Amino acid sequence: QIGTEYEFYLFQSDDAGDVTLHPQDCAGYMDVSPLDKGENVRRDICLTLENMGIIPESSHHEHGPGQNEIDFQYAGALKAADNAMSFKTTVRTIANQYGLCASFLPKPLRDESGYGLHLSTERGGINIFEQQDGQLSLDAQHAIAGILGRIREISLFLNPLPSSYQRLGCWEAPKRINWSFGNRSQLVRIPAAHPGAGRMELRSPDPACNPYLAFALVLAAAMEGITEVTPLQAPLDDSGSLPESLEEAISLAEKSAFIREVLPENVIDAYLAEKKKTAARFEADANAVFQQHLRTI
Repeated sequence: QIGTEYEFYLFQSDDAGDVTLHPQDCAGYMDVSPLDKGENVRRDICLTLENMGIIPESSHHEHGPGQNEIDFQYAGALKAADNAMSFKTTVRTIANQYGLCASFLPKPLRDESGYGLHLSTERGGINIFEQQDGQLSLDAQHAIAGILGRIREISLFLNPLPSSYQRLGCWEAPKRINWSFGNRSQLVRIPAAHPGAGRMELRSPDPACNPYLAFALVLAAAMEGITEVTPLQAPLDDSGSLPESLEEAISLAEKSAFIREVLPENVIDAYLAEKKKTAARFEADANAVFQQHLRTI
């Protein structure tokens, strides 16, 4: 079971209907009307999703100006990925009806927070992240250890754009490979939760990722940790850092035998080829790539 939290920016459109870098509002975290001008947009998005059978759990204004978040109920991995794709199309469509442009670019504004795609999981109908006396189950510990052990080599599939690496390490986006209870700046976070709602959050993925590939790799890493009884490092200890750039992430993915055990060979080869093209275009003209991704991601 996976629960997703999607964040997105709402930008004003110019006279030609193209996206600008002027946010819809200047509100902050959990602000309400009149500061939060996205309430009606989010409401229409949520109502439309409900009519499509996709049930939002909550929605609110995020830290950045024009930045919004909508969270979803748990679903099976495939259904969660399907819902993610439908969600992004719905957000763009509803935003356009309001004369706005929605962007899922991981870091659209240099001095404001970027946004992630937080994942929460359980196993076999049993919530392995339900704590007993403040302690994680062994399955939960091994699952987290498996993810931490594979995170560098799978980062290309969780953070697929140059903008992805501009986000990591800023505001509450993680940079170091670690975990903790409650701390929002760690890679894996175990948030406080009422009984029956225990979960983990993986805080590095961003909304530009392909959810089918991302979910497959994260779940495979978690299951590897459980199967191999991988020991979990102490909270706040770190075992390195996430990739610094798209180029580094590509290099790590190319060398990964784990990825080739999880994903089809032709998918991996096509994905790597496309990411190398993206990296080369960004090196040649970073601004042009940024503008293209702002409009399309």
